[in-house]
Amino acid sequence: MMEKNISRPLQCAAVHDLSGFGRCSLTVALPVLSSMGVQVSCLPTAVLSTHTGGFQGYTFRDLTEDMQPFFRHWQKENFRFDALYTGYLGSEEQIHLVDEFLSLFRTEENLILVDPVMGDHGRLYSLYTPQMAAGMKRLCARADVIVPNMTEAAYLSGMPYQEAGHSRDYLEKMCEKLLSLGAKNVVLTGISPEEGRIGAACHDGREMRIYAPERVNAAYDGTGDLFASVLLGALLRGWGLEKAMMLAADFTRDCVARSLANGTDRHHGVDFEPILWQLGKRILDP
Repeated sequence: MMEKNISRPLQCAAVHDLSGFGRCSLTVALPVLSSMGVQVSCLPTAVLSTHTGGFQGYTFRDLTEDMQPFFRHWQKENFRFDALYTGYLGSEEQIHLVDEFLSLFRTEENLILVDPVMGDHGRLYSLYTPQMAAGMKRLCARADVIVPNMTEAAYLSGMPYQEAGHSRDYLEKMCEKLLSLGAKNVVLTGISPEEGRIGAACHDGREMRIYAPERVNAAYDGTGDLFASVLLGALLRGWGLEKAMMLAADFTRDCVARSLANGTDRHHGVDFEPILWQLGKRILDP
């Protein structure tokens, strides 16, 4: 996606929420991309005491009113970014603001990655409205890469949702419909072409590739953010789409396996910190 031999620091603007506890969103994107040699500038959409999965009584502060002044200041300072990276957006207004943000900071050289966080396990999140889903389609149309899970891909493409047993024909049709939204590349996460295997599929508009290693029998919050962040870091370092997808899938799987062995609570996210150095070494000194 980009030149591999890069002499200057890479810059990424990440539009995500920030949870004080729990590895997801910014608390994943920032350390992962930093370990891959990318400076992350954070545009927070909300601040929470914990993420919303599995915790009760968490605090929540909506930062919608702060978002435009935040990125307008960046514009005034003439900041430039090699990547624009968006994750969960909590309202239709935030989607409109991110649309404006992408317009202001899009260049011919930078990369836009949209993770259309909308739902999981066949259902949209409870607060997600049809208007928000339509707005997410508009953001996907502007992206160089979109990274939906199978639930999000089904809603965005209009195809029926399948939990598992994804045939090549089904995945290819889904990718083609997602590409027709306007995105240049698609990476589907959580695909399961056969029992006991889970991974991802990518399509660059010419060909689809599937990578589905053996499944680790565990599920953890925040793994989608981990996958997307590793994928973006690899693309920024000049890796091709398929190779970047495989790295993201392998690293995510390794972190899940490690967390399972450690008995980590699924709502705490995966134990990626002790092996970030391995990711950095592989990406910066392959």
